[in-house]
This record gives sequence, structure tokens and C-alpha cells, in this order.
Amino acid sequence: MLTSLAFVFLIGLAAAALCQAAGLPRIVGMLLAGILIGPYALNWLDPKILSVSPDLRQLALVIILIKAGLSLNLGDLKKVGRPALLMTCLPATFEILSYTLLAPAIFGVNWIEGAVMGAVLGAVSPAVVVPRMVNLIETGWGTEKSIPQMILAGASMDDIYVIVLFSTFSSMAQGGRPKISDFAGIPVSILLGIAFGLTAGRLMARFFEARFARQAHIRNSIKVISILGTAFLLLAVEGWMKEQVPFSGILAVTAMACGLRLKCPAPVSARLSQKFGKLWLAAEVVLFVLVGAAVDIRYTLEAGGKAVIIIFAALAVRALGVLLATAGTVLNRKERLFCIIAYLPKATVQAAIGSVPLAMGLPCGKLVLSVAVAAILITAPLGALGMDRTYQKLLKKAPTDE
Repeated sequence: MLTSLAFVFLIGLAAAALCQAAGLPRIVGMLLAGILIGPYALNWLDPKILSVSPDLRQLALVIILIKAGLSLNLGDLKKVGRPALLMTCLPATFEILSYTLLAPAIFGVNWIEGAVMGAVLGAVSPAVVVPRMVNLIETGWGTEKSIPQMILAGASMDDIYVIVLFSTFSSMAQGGRPKISDFAGIPVSILLGIAFGLTAGRLMARFFEARFARQAHIRNSIKVISILGTAFLLLAVEGWMKEQVPFSGILAVTAMACGLRLKCPAPVSARLSQKFGKLWLAAEVVLFVLVGAAVDIRYTLEAGGKAVIIIFAALAVRALGVLLATAGTVLNRKERLFCIIAYLPKATVQAAIGSVPLAMGLPCGKLVLSVAVAAILITAPLGALGMDRTYQKLLKKAPTDE
């Protein structure tokens, strides 16, 4: 297993460096490295690390979500208002509808199977989007109109909405019926996640402050470990409460970091943000190399040109959803175009649930996995490259205080 980790870090970093030197996003190299050393190519990874790959990917995602929460100003998010809320569901709804309508015509499946495909493909990847929005917030690009804050919040909650729809549509594909309670669980999950997270963050901030007041100084490294432990506990709460009430652990983690930012002195939250930024350097490699390792390239080849056609058609319809969500705002055409680009990438959610329909025995399972794999390979580099290359052209940098 240690040898596999060595391959993950060394080959992942080398591939990332090569792509960066070629003017491509580092994520492209990491994904390709994962595909290369994964079980469907060279098969250099120990089965043990593959068995814990979902947990390792979630750990990496937690780190960047905490970093995002520590960088997110809730006051800026309040200024955005309605568009931030619409961005959580409208683009995904448009994309899911496009698959529901187009998949029967292109692949010959029924509309429920098309909806299952849409639910798998509808989620934007927070692992690709969040670190870039955090960078924009820290450097001031688009922050005057709170654009990265809006995209960051929308991408974090978009996944909750899509995963609930996925569970509903997959149940229908197995012969079940949709339940109103499933859809009602979406706002409940969001509100409970935010409430639990903010409470946890504020309690931790008070604890750190109380220890400091008693001159029992807590090292930043200990604070980081405490924050990570609390984040893992919030994720565990999601599993414990699953049968009783819907709860979003990922959103709770982000809200916890926001609560810390609100209650901790600015220098403290800034130092913690820097610490998690350093952790992300390693976590990023683990996340994207293991996402690549989960990609079975054989399914992409089987999907063929039809998969490419439906992916781009659905992205075009998704773009209409983004335009509608941002209509009537202070955003100009260039800024709205950047929002469209930021909502392109797929990766983490598709790698996590792309194979579930196949495991459930659904007739469309193999097709859904094939299209999901193709979407990761096409949209993750496309979205990452698009954001990296256009933000300075499409967004305005906030003036710095002299």
C-alpha cells in the first residue's frame, strides 16, 4: 500500500508538472496518471488502496471545503441572494431534463433511464471548481460582485440536489415510485447541514478563544487536527441520521469553516486557511489520481461518438440554466460567460456514483457508466482549462487597499 501511495504522489506530481509546462491544468496530468497506473491499465495500485479510495477522496474533498469555508465571507454571499440559490438547482435541472429527453432518441433507452443518466451527469465537480474559486477570492478576481462566492456556494449545494434526484430516479428505474418526502428532504438537508456546521464552527472558535484567554495557547497544528476531526464527525452524522432525517455532511463541513471564520479573529482564520492550503497540495494529488484510477477507459471507447454528442448537447442546455439563474443581476455578459465555464467540469460525483446503476442491475447501467467516464475525461480538463485561461479576461479584479 505504501508503494501505491508512492506511485500516486510521484507519478501524479510528475504528470501534473508536465501538463503545467505544456500550458494545461495540473488536474489533467493527475487524472491521466491515475488512469495509467489504475486497475484498467498498468494495474500498479494495491487493491487495498483501491478499497479505501472513496474514503481518501472524501478526505481530500473535506480539506478543500474547509479551506473554502475559511475563505468565504458570508456577508458577500448575502449580497448575491437569489442567483446563489438558483445556481444550486437550475443548471442541474436543465441538464437532467436534456438527458431525459435526448437519451431515448440517441441511445434508445426509456425516459426513466435517461433521467438516471442525467442525475449521474448533472452534478458539477466541487473538487475542480472549489479550489479555483478559493484562489479567485484570495486574489480578488470577481469579488466586487461576489461571483466566486456565488459559484462556490452553488457548486457545494448542487451535489446534494442531484444526488437526491439520483436516488429517486434509480428507485423508479427499479420499479419504485417517487416519494414527495425525497424532494422535501433537499431543503431539510441543506438547512440542517448549515445549522449543524455553523454551530460546530462557533463552538470550536469559542473553545480556541477560551483556551487562549487562560493562556493555554493551542498551536495551529492542533487546531487543524481538531477541525479535521470535527469535519469527519459531521460526515459521520450524515450516515447516522440517514434513516431519520436528511442531512448534508459536506455542506456542514463548509458551514463549520464559515462559522470559524465568523468567530475567530482575522489573523487566526487566515493562518488556518494557509495551513489547509498547504494540506491541499498533497490532498489534491490523492484526489485526482484516485479519481483517474476509478475511470475504466474501456467504457469510454464503447460509448463512442454518441456519448460526446449528448454530453455537449446537455452542457449547452445547462448553460441556458446558468444564464437564467443569473438573469436580472448586475453581472455583465463576460461574467455570466465565466459562470457557464465554471459550471462545466464533472469528476468527483460521477466517479462516485457512475457505477451504481450497473451495480444495481439496471439495463442502462453500462451505458450510464460509459457516458459518465467520457464526461469526466472531457469536461474536467475543459472546465479547469476554461477557468484558468479566462478569469483574467472575463472578470474584474477588485482594487486593493493601499
